[in-house]
Amino acid sequence: MALNTLIVDDERPARDELTFLLKAFPEINLVGQGKNGLEAVSLIKEHNPDLVFLDVQMPGLDGFGVIKKLVAGKVRVPQIVFATAFDNYAVQAFEVSAVDYVLKPFDKARIAKAIQRAKKAVESNTSAVERLESLVDKLGVPKAAAQPVKLLVKAQSRLMLVDAEDMVLASIEDGTITISTREFEGVSNYRTIEELAGALEAESFWRAHRSFLVNIHHIKEVLPWFKSSYMLKMNDRKQTEVPVSRAQTKRLRDLIKL
Repeated sequence: MALNTLIVDDERPARDELTFLLKAFPEINLVGQGKNGLEAVSLIKEHNPDLVFLDVQMPGLDGFGVIKKLVAGKVRVPQIVFATAFDNYAVQAFEVSAVDYVLKPFDKARIAKAIQRAKKAVESNTSAVERLESLVDKLGVPKAAAQPVKLLVKAQSRLMLVDAEDMVLASIEDGTITISTREFEGVSNYRTIEELAGALEAESFWRAHRSFLVNIHHIKEVLPWFKSSYMLKMNDRKQTEVPVSRAQTKRLRDLIKL
């Protein structure tokens, strides 16, 4: 059987090397490549692959973050082969969790073994979710390797770097995303709210409305609105009022115990 396969790695040489090696396996049907975690999530949603070779260490959303996002979004999780340069302790955790891995630099024989394991899992319809969640828990989703998210904001012809935690809200209008802090607002280089949300911590940033992403730690006031709906008054310079969509009302109630 053919395995529809993705490669995601932030290093072009690693992607090229893996692409070259996979050409030797007729059961592999390479359907796409990505260079970061956000692209991984998008490509998995688009192609619904059987197998993904996924780099562990990537800036922004790393390999473990990709798994968490797929699970949180109820997206079907394919068989994952992690590409890693981790030490023996981490490698043992991969083995115990029955999730496969290949060490860099890549070895053709080891890749062959990983493909066979993935093929058996696909044929037996074995879910990867529980094993991957176990692995993430076991390794503690290497927080030490995570870098604080910085957002580039253009404000009055200046390019400002904003810590994610200082973002009060983001809004989109006519395809342009505006980021507001307590001191200023400016235009973001992100193209969509979905893309911006993917780079931020889901625990702190909430899509209250299709046009607004808010930092729940900067909600100043909740205002009852029309027909049992609500508005959020934010803690930015303009005290922006953000509508809560009907679909997100339950999430608001859960957040503040309404």
